[in-house]
Amino acid sequence: MWGSFPGERVYTDNTVKRDRATQRHIQQIVRLCHAGLESRTLMVETIKRLRALMPIDASFFATVDPATLLFTGSVADDVLVRATPQFLANEFLQEDVNAFRSLARAVHPVGDLDAATQHHPERSARYRDILAPLGLGDELRATLRVNGTCWGVLCLHRERSSAPFTPGEARVLNYLTPHLGEGLRKALSIGSGAAGASLDEPGLLVLDDDLSLVAGTPAADRWLAEVAAADWSHTRQLPTAIYSVVGRLQALEQDGDVLTRELPRARLRTRSGQWLVLHASRMSWPTSPAPIAVILEVAQPMEIAPLIIQAYDLSRREGEITLCVMRGLSTAEIAAELHISPHTVQDHLKAIFDRVGVRSRRALIAGIFTQQYHPRIVAGSRPDSHGQFRLERR
Repeated sequence: MWGSFPGERVYTDNTVKRDRATQRHIQQIVRLCHAGLESRTLMVETIKRLRALMPIDASFFATVDPATLLFTGSVADDVLVRATPQFLANEFLQEDVNAFRSLARAVHPVGDLDAATQHHPERSARYRDILAPLGLGDELRATLRVNGTCWGVLCLHRERSSAPFTPGEARVLNYLTPHLGEGLRKALSIGSGAAGASLDEPGLLVLDDDLSLVAGTPAADRWLAEVAAADWSHTRQLPTAIYSVVGRLQALEQDGDVLTRELPRARLRTRSGQWLVLHASRMSWPTSPAPIAVILEVAQPMEIAPLIIQAYDLSRREGEITLCVMRGLSTAEIAAELHISPHTVQDHLKAIFDRVGVRSRRALIAGIFTQQYHPRIVAGSRPDSHGQFRLERR
């Protein structure tokens, strides 16, 4: 249906003109995706250029944890930010057309609301309960995938009084999705130049079922400042990632899966470059419904290793060898564990070093996990017998 981008012939409808300016905007977005930008800058600049390509009245652009598809950061228009609880309830608690979790598994990564409802948008609960009351009509959604792994999502909106998105516009977005996914993937491997004190103490937030904030610890306030700086920095809303893990918890509770499924977790990188893990659970409480607890804590190095391996686009074997290096195994020990020759191990190590941009095992470990170990060692912390850092109370 979508096909690949066929150059000047991509526009087969009259609403999008085949001119050099359009092609220039598309190529500008592609260049942005491969320019090594950090994720927020990439999202902001992409939206600017998409608005030059097609009429867009509101937009939502988010990074996701590829393992859970939970949102980890976003850029969104205020009209959408105010409806965050409703959008999350629709995504996690309702069955509806073009849910991001469905598009992430679909053959085609782009879905149009008008087309999915056969020009009857009122068939969609999202349209009836959220978009129409906000004065919005058609929406064009996309999951940003690279080799089957989703690194972000994008949603473009039109006002109800505007014409729906066209098939040509959907094809343009379809063409751009792998480039945007690649840009977000690469952003995870970019070192942060932001200065600031390292945070170590876990933070606790307490939320009601309607996502309103009940209470939080001082450490949570400090973490929120770190996360919000890379998220909705000009609003008083909680960051997208907080709402996302809570929404997923509510979905598990609705399905009765809380006892059998792992509780929601999302990994994200803060403004200063630290890796953070969020997880949500229902509190024990004398009244019903009990509030929800969200823990914010520094990610352990081995917990983010798979994410970093994906960010550097290492192969399965390269990822296995990287994890072995993290465990301190020698070349001979890696060869024995993986049942390959030492020469093959060395070949893989060379390829890994080239991808990550280092020249030694020591530099590999330092380059990937320096933000997880170094700040806590400087602060006087020491890892336990499992290689994990524990907060030292004074």
